[in-house]
Amino acid sequence: MARKLKTYQTSLGFFDLAIAAPSMKAALEAWGAGSNLFHQGVARETDDPDVVAATMSKPGVILKRPAGSSGRFAEHSELPTSDEAEGDRVKRQPKAKKRSSPKISDKAARKAALDFEREQKRSEAKRRAEQLAESRKRERREKAVAKAQEAFDKAERDHVARAAAIETERAAVEKRAQDEEARWEKQKEKLEAALRRARSE
Repeated sequence: MARKLKTYQTSLGFFDLAIAAPSMKAALEAWGAGSNLFHQGVARETDDPDVVAATMSKPGVILKRPAGSSGRFAEHSELPTSDEAEGDRVKRQPKAKKRSSPKISDKAARKAALDFEREQKRSEAKRRAEQLAESRKRERREKAVAKAQEAFDKAERDHVARAAAIETERAAVEKRAQDEEARWEKQKEKLEAALRRARSE
């Protein structure tokens, strides 16, 4: 059976956030909070009729309004201008009148709880799809990196082999050059000696 929903409210960054959820834990998970905002005193359960009505109409969906304002909560909210924020602060200074708790029928509460579960399943399915897409993207990237690495390694091996062959050839040419120089020196000595003898006769 679906658990009864409550409305929770907090402020994160530029926005006030509100959500209809079955527990504080569920609200924190939906907000993506890394710590317990309720224990820190920056999140609370609210019975403001307008906020409750807005969240119960979209259970499980995070609703926003500009931080510190008293405007309506909605799925999409614009950032406040400095004048609006200042105006809201001035308006909110007087003590707020005690508002009566919202009256929600059992039927509406059950519907909201079922809607919340549906929204949670939809969010979970979306999260799984995003994880799968990210996993596939990572897999493609890893394959591309492996292929590029393999091509690099092969080219490097080819280069090392060619450089070694060239070095071997260079060493052989160097030896032939040295042998030729030694042969010429011997021949040169003999020929110079013969030339000197011919000149002296």
